[in-house]
Amino acid sequence: MIHNDTFFMQQALKCAKKAYDSEEVPVGAVIVKNNKIISRGYNKSISLKDSTAHAEIIAIRKACKKLNNYRLNDCSIYVTIEPCSMCAGALILARVKKIYFGAKDIKAGACGSVFNIVSDNKLNHKIEISSGLMEEECATIIKQFFQSRR
Repeated sequence: MIHNDTFFMQQALKCAKKAYDSEEVPVGAVIVKNNKIISRGYNKSISLKDSTAHAEIIAIRKACKKLNNYRLNDCSIYVTIEPCSMCAGALILARVKKIYFGAKDIKAGACGSVFNIVSDNKLNHKIEISSGLMEEECATIIKQFFQSRR
């Protein structure tokens, strides 16, 4: 079965909803290789008391374990919000091929909004970026989360 980008982002949104239900900042991610999801992740920083437990990092760790490799060659990640500098750096080190993200993060985004780490010519690996996939849905869950806490 061939899936499209929207399907994979819908799966990332399902992960974000799990984070929301766990009272975590609702960010979700899936990593795809050969048109198949190989890992999923959602934010767990609060519950794990770990500032590095972002959706992307969790998905990277699971994907590396599944592939038995620290490199994620020919993999793409679908993430509901633009990755931060930590996650962008980790995606570079993992050699992810492409990042699809939904909503921009104008305060901490590192794939074009604040920084563009993944396209920096000073680094030895660049990642293709596709932004705005299901942007409205991805932005809405974050907005709802923070509105509910005010």
